Parts: sequence; structure tokens; C-alpha cells
Amino acid sequence: MAAILCENSSGQYHYTQVNQPLEISCTLLLIMLGKVFLDFFMLQVKQKKVKVSFMGYFCVSLALLDFTLLLSISFIFYFEDFALWGVRFTKYHICLFTQIISLTYGILHYPVYLVAGLDYYMTIAQTSQFPKRGPRLLYVFAVIVIWMSGFFCILKVPAIYEELEIQNRLSPYQCPLYASVQSYSVSCAMVLLLGTALLACRKEVITMLLSVRVVSFASQPVLMFSYVSNNSSACFKWQLLTRLLICFLGTWAPFVLLQIIILFLGARIPAYMEMNVPWLYFINSFLIAVAYWCRCHDVELTEEMWSTDPFVSWKFCFMPFNNENTEPADKPSTVIVIC
Repeated sequence: MAAILCENSSGQYHYTQVNQPLEISCTLLLIMLGKVFLDFFMLQVKQKKVKVSFMGYFCVSLALLDFTLLLSISFIFYFEDFALWGVRFTKYHICLFTQIISLTYGILHYPVYLVAGLDYYMTIAQTSQFPKRGPRLLYVFAVIVIWMSGFFCILKVPAIYEELEIQNRLSPYQCPLYASVQSYSVSCAMVLLLGTALLACRKEVITMLLSVRVVSFASQPVLMFSYVSNNSSACFKWQLLTRLLICFLGTWAPFVLLQIIILFLGARIPAYMEMNVPWLYFINSFLIAVAYWCRCHDVELTEEMWSTDPFVSWKFCFMPFNNENTEPADKPSTVIVIC
């Protein structure tokens, strides 16, 4: 089967088709069960006291949408053939719903990352907390608009819906799913940027890692890196880039390695699996690091500044340890902060 090409005023969207046998009802059910568990697990283990952000609300909405899809698949899988509100549902709809979700997820990577990046760029240097209702309503509205725009594009473009109908009727034992080129290009760009930054800062990264010491800070063992004060703006940004790289890779190195393996193997992951909460938090940390680096001179060293990322602590990228208040750690094997 040929891959679908959707053209409209917003541009072109290409999808790589992934064929799976349609004993897929049970397979999709198990995959979605695992994905929903992973989504809610990440939402549960993240830090709770973080500033509200667009990406945080979008992650919650994604988890809820995945949970809704899981309930729908489970209901159809159990009853197999039933009518609801005058519409007959069969196992065919399990494949159809998953295809629609895959296509919708596939075109939302760029807009979601763009909105999240702009959000962090504009708010990363703000030290005062927002009013409780204002930003929350704004973020909820933005999330709803993005989801509605995505579903509108998929369901209202005749070429896509007709192609889905034709494929599913001609191939009742196949369920073609789609991998998004947007996600693939984002992975390539991130690996390329991280690799370029590491190559450019390789000497500083090696020097900083060799100078690491384990100390006790606030009664907790932490890693302390050497700090050299420099009044030069260019040198400050260079040192900051090194620290941001170490902080980011200290938390997400396994994820970066996974992306490199996927790209090297040329694997295509269906879009309904590819957009998940862990992946979004990975992108979230990357966007925060970029925002910190771009607006480093606007960052004020206040406690409210460091409650932005649910998984990475960026505090000590800007604020070095006070050596007079540190003492050797009792348990160097229990390092809890990497920065």
C-alpha cells in the first residue's frame, strides 16, 4: 500500500506506513495498556511543585486521550459487535480509531514543540508566580485548540478519510499504521544539535567531569563541579552550555542513546506509540535548556526559578556551590543531584 500524503494550506505531511497483521485487536490493546501505564507512571513520579506550563498541560491531555483510546478499544474488543447511538461498532473500528489517533499525533509534533518553546522563552526568566487562573486557562485553551486543529485536519481532509476507508475494506486482515516524519526529523535535529554541542565543548566537558567531587549539600550527597568565575559574556555562555549539557545528559542520556539506535537502524515507530509522556518530558527538558541558554543574562537566582523542569535540576548551572559550606559526603555512592 502507498503511504498517505496530506496536502492543505498548512503544508505537506508525509507518513511512512507500518503494516501489522490484524490479529491486531489484542496487540493494540496490550500496547495501549503498556503506554497508558507508562504515561501515568511518569506523571506520578515527576516533581509536583513545578510552575505551570503549556507542556505540562499537554502531557496530561495526552495521557487522558491515550486512556480514552484504551477504554474504547477494550470496550469494542470485549463486545466485538454492538450498536451505540445508532452506530454499529466492530473490531474494524479498533484499527480505524488507532489510525486516526496515529495520523493526528503525527502532525502535532511541530506545533506542540513550537508553542512550548515560545512559552519557556517568554516565561523562563520570570521570578514571580503567575495568577492561579490566568495561565491555567490560557494553557488549557491552547491545548484544546491544538487537539481540535489536529483532529480537524485529519477528519475533514477527504483524501485521508477516503484512503483509510479504502485500505481497511480492501485489506480486512491488515491494519496499516503510520510513523510521523515530524517526529523523525525532530529526533535527527536533537541528536545533531547535541552531538555538535558536545563536540564543540568536548574539552570543557572532560575537564569538568575530571574535576568532579562528591560533597554534602543541605545534608544530601551531591556532585560538585569546579567553577571558574569569568566576567566575559562569551565565556560565561560557553561555561553555561557545558553545564547544561552535563545536566541534560545526566538525566536523559539513556533516552539520547535510544534515539541514536533508532535512527541508526532506520526503525519507524507508529505515531500512536511515538508520542508519549516520557518523550514529551525529554523534549521539555531540551527546550528548557535552550531557553536558559538563550536568556541566561535575564535569569535571576531565586528559588522560584528552579521549579520549571519536573525531572532535571538546572539550579547549579547558574549558582555554584559555596565551598565553605560543604564537607565530604558520608555516602558517595548515593548521588541524587547531577549538575
